[in-house]
Amino acid sequence: MMIIMKTNATPQQTEAVIAQVKSMGLSVHLSQGVEATIIGAIGETHSIPTERFEGLDGVDVVQRITQPYKLASRQFHPENTVLPLDGFTVGGDEISIMAGPCSVESRSQIIETALAVKEAGASALRGGVFKPRTSPYAFQGLGEEGLELLAEAREVTGLPIVVEIMSQVQLDVMIKYVDVLQVGARNMQNFNLLRAIGESRTTVLLKRGLSATIEELLMSAEYILAGGNQRVMLCERGIRTFETATRNTTDINAIPVLKNLTHLPVILDPSHSTGHADYVSAIARAAIAAGADGLIVEVHPDPAKAVSDGKQSLKPEKFAQMVNQVGQIAQIMGRRLATVQGEYTKQGWA
Repeated sequence: MMIIMKTNATPQQTEAVIAQVKSMGLSVHLSQGVEATIIGAIGETHSIPTERFEGLDGVDVVQRITQPYKLASRQFHPENTVLPLDGFTVGGDEISIMAGPCSVESRSQIIETALAVKEAGASALRGGVFKPRTSPYAFQGLGEEGLELLAEAREVTGLPIVVEIMSQVQLDVMIKYVDVLQVGARNMQNFNLLRAIGESRTTVLLKRGLSATIEELLMSAEYILAGGNQRVMLCERGIRTFETATRNTTDINAIPVLKNLTHLPVILDPSHSTGHADYVSAIARAAIAAGADGLIVEVHPDPAKAVSDGKQSLKPEKFAQMVNQVGQIAQIMGRRLATVQGEYTKQGWA
């Protein structure tokens, strides 16, 4: 349930309410917005009458959260969550573009790609090092060597890095290197992994599963939020339908629906949702027009020679054209492309 404090409630009154919530064996999640302070009482609240809190000093109103996802709900957190990344933000007025190859293949490939996407206007570098391939005989990624190469590319370009995590056993090594942990479609309901990520404080990009509903995506986000990690972004990457003309079917509807249901930033992946480079720019434009907070796009200097997902990867020059188009749409929507400022160092940003 939500305990909404009065606008003139004192910090001492808020702390007293929090203490009361904890005394009932409930977890507390505090949301302090511009307009209101909301205390989320999370747990088995069905048998607890709202009157237990309504008479406490400083309390304005007590409401039950109707959605099964509590912390992800806009009902609990009415304002958009704006996540700071290295040099820019996600979820506010800025449109972030994360770009890079499906797989890190070599030092020259990732450095060349990183420089190209940075010049074109990308705000983050994506790259896979642990690859979830359909065939066990396909390229499985470079592992920690790939993370080291991505870290070098970050030092060269200043772009924060986004990398997919496959298992909770990889968490410690991933946190050493990456700025954003990507949870792929196949792991959206890997609840052990979600719980482990929830105990970290690393930013997460959570992708929608192949056949997952929007509610199931939000319930997966709830696992991370409930663990204490509030730095969560959602990603629509296409769902599996009867249509075979594209790799997946882009659910453009999901963007405004998610923006209505949740305060979390929403990203769209036009590469996986189409599976074909010819369609990526069109869907990227549609995503921003529909209200997405950013894009994650696959870019490769020579897609024909890519070890994975070459068919859906843009060449750097095509990516630059897409960024220009997206930027124009962002302006029409009263937004702007995110840009990375300063130089990245291992200690932070200069």
